[in-house]
Order: sequence, then structure tokens, then C-alpha cells
Amino acid sequence: MPKLLGWDKAETSRRVDEMLELVSMDPAVYRDRYPKELSGGQAQRVGVARALAADPDVLLMDEPFGAIDPITRDRLQNEFLRLQQDLKKTIVFVTHDIDEAIKMGNRIAILREGSEIAQIDTPEAILSDPADEFVENFLGSGAILKGLTLKKVRDIELHDIPALEMPVMRDEALKALESSPEKTAVLLDKDHRPLRWISEASLNRTTQPIEKSGKPITIDLQPEDTLQDALGVMLQSSVGMAVVVDRGGKYLGCCSIESLASMIISGSGS
Repeated sequence: MPKLLGWDKAETSRRVDEMLELVSMDPAVYRDRYPKELSGGQAQRVGVARALAADPDVLLMDEPFGAIDPITRDRLQNEFLRLQQDLKKTIVFVTHDIDEAIKMGNRIAILREGSEIAQIDTPEAILSDPADEFVENFLGSGAILKGLTLKKVRDIELHDIPALEMPVMRDEALKALESSPEKTAVLLDKDHRPLRWISEASLNRTTQPIEKSGKPITIDLQPEDTLQDALGVMLQSSVGMAVVVDRGGKYLGCCSIESLASMIISGSGS
């Protein structure tokens, strides 16, 4: 697009680097790669960068995250929401996934056959007051669970459990666990990234090094994740909690079922 608009080579090159950095792709690594040399997630990021290159006033995004795996899609959605906080662009986002619409949109238009607008409103209003039976059926069951998509992990108070950073001695870990009501701690690497769930039981039943004790942490959350995402991760967790990390993967705290339930109860009461 910059070339079509008549930008010179220096200005275009600067914009390429700027856009790649914006979507968290190192220009030194990715600027000269061909599409076939990119993963699906990387290709989607480049697509967003290309759309933003000429700084348009309005963007049309037609199911931009539809052809990638769920984990990559979730991360790209979060990345895009973060970008939108900085860019403040008007974006028309087309999707057939109502959960994605609730997560991504400020206002949602639900279309019936013939492209007739069945309802256009905020996600909160559509969930709480569907216009008719068609909209109700489109939303499906589980309005309370869908309402969790309206809130983000950053909206709840993170649960405080002991965080042990490597290297750590077994006696030190056991002492920290004594003060934890859950008798559970998070083991972090030297860069403050979560590695494993550690418990008193896991330390006491083996003589292996602490970094091989407990259960590995394979899934984490970011502040931009929805509470619906959080619930799914916690239900898969061996300890009923999920770790929350920043964009660099550094540990921020834990999300618990109790904190989630508290928000649901307070929300339904209001």
C-alpha cells in the first residue's frame, strides 16, 4: 500500500520496520521472509501489519482469526485488543463466532437472513436483553458464561500464593508452603517465568530436584484474556488455579475459582 500511495523507498522501509515491531515481530528476523516461511500466526500478524501500513481511518477485517488453532487465535485476539488500545482505529470486524464478537466488539450487529439487522447494541445489552427469539437462538444457552467474555483477567484481583524463584532450596520451599492456605506454590525460572506447581506432598514424596517436582505449568493467562478463557484454563489445571503472565511471559499472579465466582455473584447481584 505505501508503494501504491507513492511513498519513497526510505519512508516505506521505515514503515515496514515500524509495523513489524508493532505486531511483535523483529524486523531483522522477519522483514525479508516469504509467506511460505511464516507460521499461521505469523502470517496473521503480517496481515494486520499490512492493513495498518498506510494508516487508514477505517479497517475491514473479515474473520481474520478464523483459520488458525484456538491457542494462537486467543493470543492474536489479545494482541489485537492491546494494539487497539494504542491505535484507537474504527474497525468493522466480521465473525460468525458470537464469543469472539463479545470479546472483541464495542458494538455488535447481529444479521438475520437477507442481511437484515436483527439487533445492534453493546455486548452487555445484547446478552441481557435480546431483541427477539432469533437473537436468543443465535446467542445460544449459557448467558452467564458468555457474560464472562465481557470481563478480562485484569478486572479481578489476582490470588496471592508463594512464588519461588530458581534456584531455591527444598527447605526454603517447604517453609514458604507452610504459610500457604492452599499448600501450593509457583516455581519460577531465573527470568521470573512460571515453570511448575509445587506442593508439600510433591516435595515430600520424592528426592528429585525441586525443578522436577510437582506438575508442569503448560497453559497460562494474560491480563487481556477473558474470564471465560480463565475458567477453561482453571478447569484444566491440576490445582484449580491458573497463572497470569505479562506479554513477556513474566509471572504476575494467579487466578482462582474463588475470585471468579465472587465476580459472577457480584455481577448478577447488580
